[in-house]
Amino acid sequence: MIFVPLPFVVALLLFIVQIRLLRQEDWRAPEKRPFLLLIGIYALQSVLIGIRWGYDVLAIMPAQAILAAMIAALAWVSFRSLTLEGPRSFAHLWPHALPAVLIAALLVFWREPVGVALTLIFLGYGAALLWLARHGPDGLIASRLDGALLSYRSLLITAAALIAAAVADIYISLDFDRTGGTHGGAIVALGNVITLLVLGGAASIASGGQPAEEQSLETPPTPPLMPTEEDGAVAASLDALMQSREIYRDPELNLNRIARKMSLPARRVSIAVNRIHGVSVSQYVNEFRIRSACDQLIKTDEPVTRVMFDSGFISKSNFNREFLRVTGTSPTDFRRRRIIGMADIADAKVPAFVSR
Repeated sequence: MIFVPLPFVVALLLFIVQIRLLRQEDWRAPEKRPFLLLIGIYALQSVLIGIRWGYDVLAIMPAQAILAAMIAALAWVSFRSLTLEGPRSFAHLWPHALPAVLIAALLVFWREPVGVALTLIFLGYGAALLWLARHGPDGLIASRLDGALLSYRSLLITAAALIAAAVADIYISLDFDRTGGTHGGAIVALGNVITLLVLGGAASIASGGQPAEEQSLETPPTPPLMPTEEDGAVAASLDALMQSREIYRDPELNLNRIARKMSLPARRVSIAVNRIHGVSVSQYVNEFRIRSACDQLIKTDEPVTRVMFDSGFISKSNFNREFLRVTGTSPTDFRRRRIIGMADIADAKVPAFVSR
């Protein structure tokens, strides 16, 4: 029987995901390219892991070490791209090639500290990603608002995975010292599964994917200062923009686009929404979308799916979850209550700042 290592299957799945993403019309978006490259490198790394542990080819290990350094740096670059108002130039990105260069140099001239160097690289980039997450979902201004929470959670998962990989490397080193590496293969296999989970999150971000249906709700960051007059002015201007131009209907809307329309920094808009309305920007926009959906469910006989798309949502699970959060019921039940004379639930349930 032909032996096919599990990492080869993982690599095949990742290549399929990458092909699917490349078939999407918006894959050329600057913030999505790093994720596509990341998926490709993960797939290649999975092939190398399969060769190393499936067929015991030790000569492949230097390439694994270099790719590992590239993965940590590219994970940072990928998520960092979601926090920027525009693409970064190569001059800002080239320093993140240094970890791979360092590992390559050590492999040529001094192999002993390669393991320590990789551990420090993974710990450093893991910590950097956690620092990047300090602003919450609103910090990912280039991520589509409909999937901002998923992007944020994927960021946290990636940071945790990098740190866990560093800890696993330390354990493997200790295992080799104590038992000669009898548990090393199992640890590497487990690490490959964790990598696959991280890639699933990265692929969802790159494709604009949506979170699965869930019960937990997004908690907006709480700014330490009280609302100012400037916050009120920004929030009022945003309310007017939402009501007059209905930009919430754009399914690709993100904080960066909103800020550009207002000629303000994205962080300034986010802080104003947090302080005035007490919600994140994604929740704020989704509440306008739900208001629009409520109006359509009351006034038209359009299918719920059509109403969902017309309101700016592209994920049924996200639409249902947000509808339940805002109105306390499902779209279908909301329409059914309208039929039996309870249409006034739209104004009763939607937050006051949306109906102004």
